[in-house]
Amino acid sequence: MLNYDIVVIGGGHAGIEAGIAAAKMGCSVAMITMDKNAIGRMSCNPAIGGSAKGHIVHEIDALGGVMGMIADQTGIQFRTLNKSKGPSVWAGRCQSDRKLYSKEAVKTVLSTNNLDVIEDSVIAAFEEDKKITGVRTESGTEIKCKALIVASGTFLNGIMHTGLNPVIGGRYGEPAAHGLTRSFLDMGFLVDRLKTGTPPRLKKDTIDFSVLEEQPGEEYPVPFSTRTDRNNFPVLPQVSCHLTYTDENVHKVLEKGFDRSPMFTGLINGAGPRYCPSIEDKIVRFSDKPKHQLFLEPEGLDSDQIYLNGFSSSLPAEIQFEALRLIKGLENVEMVRPGYAVEYDYFPPHQVDLTLETKLISGLYFAGQINGTSGYEEAAGQGILAGINAALKIQGKPEFILKRSEAYIGVLIDDLVGKSTDEPYRMFTSRAEHRLILRQDNAERRLLKYGFEFGLIPEDMYNEHLKFEKLLVQGIDFANSFRVSPKIINQTLKKNGSSLLENGETINKLAKRPELKLKEILLALDSNRFPIIKSLLENNELLEHLEIELKYEGYIKRQYELVEKMEKLEETSIPTDFNYQNLNTISAEGREKLSKVRPRSIGQASRISGVSPADISVLMIYLKN
Repeated sequence: MLNYDIVVIGGGHAGIEAGIAAAKMGCSVAMITMDKNAIGRMSCNPAIGGSAKGHIVHEIDALGGVMGMIADQTGIQFRTLNKSKGPSVWAGRCQSDRKLYSKEAVKTVLSTNNLDVIEDSVIAAFEEDKKITGVRTESGTEIKCKALIVASGTFLNGIMHTGLNPVIGGRYGEPAAHGLTRSFLDMGFLVDRLKTGTPPRLKKDTIDFSVLEEQPGEEYPVPFSTRTDRNNFPVLPQVSCHLTYTDENVHKVLEKGFDRSPMFTGLINGAGPRYCPSIEDKIVRFSDKPKHQLFLEPEGLDSDQIYLNGFSSSLPAEIQFEALRLIKGLENVEMVRPGYAVEYDYFPPHQVDLTLETKLISGLYFAGQINGTSGYEEAAGQGILAGINAALKIQGKPEFILKRSEAYIGVLIDDLVGKSTDEPYRMFTSRAEHRLILRQDNAERRLLKYGFEFGLIPEDMYNEHLKFEKLLVQGIDFANSFRVSPKIINQTLKKNGSSLLENGETINKLAKRPELKLKEILLALDSNRFPIIKSLLENNELLEHLEIELKYEGYIKRQYELVEKMEKLEETSIPTDFNYQNLNTISAEGREKLSKVRPRSIGQASRISGVSPADISVLMIYLKN
């Protein structure tokens, strides 16, 4: 019998972050995965980041996670999305080399001290007195543990669908995991089914790229990780993606296969992702749209496969192929393999706490798609939080919870626990009410202190961050106090079409002019007289951060004031054993939802769907008395 502090089931993006974080915090960890060479394998799109997801990658990095570093080492195209909009929605995205990403992930996991990788499949989990005690694998090995983190992805009772021919499996070419769901059902957990999908892979040299719209990456991209050497970035050669569209002829062909669609014939029971629907779902839901955009994304530098983003499908292979050949640029395309849907078990996430520990069984944590989320980044964000909390519990230290006002990871987990989900959850910036203070550029300011406290961020890196913070404060103070004379700045104002000054004005107020860049203002000043100007001009990251703080000062201040008001509700705690059924003045639905979620605070209770403001008022009066 083997014995570890923590067992992590799964080597996907959640499992990687959970295992590495717990191991670095000093726990002995066993990661159990069917194939160690599949660690970090990208089941779907070979890309990291995107709208809101890029924010999560920066947050993982600030906490001491590894997703950003792996992405930086293996990215073949980097872009910042939404750059034409405000900084709260700027989001990094990289197209990854699928093979190299997994290879780098394997290397990172295997080089982590205190972390062993066991190639096997867990078929049962055990508990005593509502505390997790261990697992049994398919090979018959029993492993004792003090905490168990389940990050099983789409593998629990996974079934893959292409047309009316289902195949058992959790991912193309890989078997499903059986038995574990039964253990959790026996412990009293509720289980349900979800589905996700993936598009066909196309043979690169059969595509006519000359007629397609090219989408190159940025000339000077920004890495995800602070630990990435910017002097050697990007690491790999950079490539372009391309854009094409479906049309009504394509839609008509796809409709021919609807009678053999596992989605429309009831073969698939699980709900699919609302915000990343299959192509057949798009045709039905958006029947007024004559076309849908498709992105052709390379799977790697030496790969002959192209990922057709936007064409996720579970229709019969021959229908997919016929439709593909009607798309501009794909008239002679060869399909390497068809798209498919995968249906799998998940556990509705009201059954976990904000630490991701389950409410039923002490020491048992769920992270990733098992909680009903979709996306590598959402999984990784849950993984690092589960890993940290499992280690803290074993070490007898206080638990770690991220607030909604601190991180997108906090928004994600609060939404899952309080609102639960009956379809795959995807993060968006619109889900965060405080998104102007949850920008990806200030992730370190928000979270690095935690990563350092847990031993996941090295001291020298934290000290560098403190220097950055000090310079930023000095820059803000200087901008607020130093007045620029018309003689010095008017030429710059004239060049940018900005109204001229008659009297002196502070840098702060000048920086708020939308047509002015802070760098231009500083260049007009004498940097030899003011060392802070020189420091700012030598550090583009610091300069950009300061400019955002100055330009959006009023909005940022209002968001912090709102956070402060909300904190009072978050600080009003509710006993975990509170009997809501005794409060007859609360609505029946409110009592049901509160009893189901068992919120920790009035703030969390107020965000539960079905709990009204009147219910919250009654609850606050009761608790006060």
